[in-house]
Amino acid sequence: MGNCLYRWKPSIYRVSSNAKSDSPKVESPTKEEEKVVYKLPSNPKEVEDFRRGDLAVNPLVVFSFSELKVITSNFRQDHVLGGGGFGSVYKGFISEDLRQGIPSLQVAVKVHDGDNSHQGHREWLAEVIFLGQLSHPNLVKLVGYCCEDEHRVLIYEYMARGSVENNLFSRVLLPLPWSVRMKIALGAAKGLAFLHEAEKPVIYRDFKTSNILLDVDYNPKLSDFGLAKDGPVGDKSHVSTRIMGTYGYAAPEYIMTGHLTPRSDVYSYGVVLLELLTGRKSLDKSRPAREQNLTDWALPLLSEKKKLVNIIDPRLGGDYPIKGIHKAAMLAYHCLNRNPKARPLMRDIVDSLEPLQIATTELSNTVLTYSDEAPTLVSQKK
Repeated sequence: MGNCLYRWKPSIYRVSSNAKSDSPKVESPTKEEEKVVYKLPSNPKEVEDFRRGDLAVNPLVVFSFSELKVITSNFRQDHVLGGGGFGSVYKGFISEDLRQGIPSLQVAVKVHDGDNSHQGHREWLAEVIFLGQLSHPNLVKLVGYCCEDEHRVLIYEYMARGSVENNLFSRVLLPLPWSVRMKIALGAAKGLAFLHEAEKPVIYRDFKTSNILLDVDYNPKLSDFGLAKDGPVGDKSHVSTRIMGTYGYAAPEYIMTGHLTPRSDVYSYGVVLLELLTGRKSLDKSRPAREQNLTDWALPLLSEKKKLVNIIDPRLGGDYPIKGIHKAAMLAYHCLNRNPKARPLMRDIVDSLEPLQIATTELSNTVLTYSDEAPTLVSQKK
């Protein structure tokens, strides 16, 4: 990685596969970014100096790579939780005797794989910076990082149930009940609202089911801040940036212009809410041509109450409140408005979802249980 001197190269829209989901990514640099030369911090002292200059408030532990080998049992393959464009994620455990002052803790260790190192380092640094500033119950907690030689690693709190994507679309786990889906929708909305209303507004830019993680109680937390961007301030209506995100989730006006606003996140939120309602992926090439793009297929039906029931996830077996379905569908409909100014604010979305919450303890005859060895949903009679 060297001294991490980095210059953007001109390119047309570049589509790269996203290993964390079936949805391809879309990327394109702005003219300004083609000209800018970045000197990025490339060792712990430079990173910490950079963080202090950016008003970091969360203390982060700087781990050595040798310590991470201990934490992950030398990066054992049976400890792999998953992976993505950044690299592999390992389950690890910090024991009390690792280093004085660090409590024992289960963690997830995300290791950069070394490919596309310039972009990877910048996205790694973005996560360190943003999660070093921000703290909220619906944002995943960054415990620390490693910046040693060519190694770029992030250490997070461990989220026992994995991503919403894996839970929602699994063919092994039982379908997520309506109440859990609305709990996820509300918590994720609170996370985005917090980002948008921060003292220095943040646009998440890559909101999707694979980036929402769940703890053992199905509390959702936003993860992967590699594409996050400072939002517009003062009299600015948007920020111009290279087009990055995931097809199927990215707002149409952002793909067309590169103009990024908090309402871009709102559109992405609408897609995720639609996935929770229908049990379908944002893009699914296995379906008939007219149904492959979830938004194109479902949007015309969201405002028609008589047809709405036909697109609700059949795995729910009709076990949902009709009024709740109608309200959630209309909320998704407004989030997906082609006119970004007509979309609701995230704080308004939070207010709309509050009345739709149902206590998870009242889930008919289904009890949600969890085994650390094999995460699963098990149906039991009370």
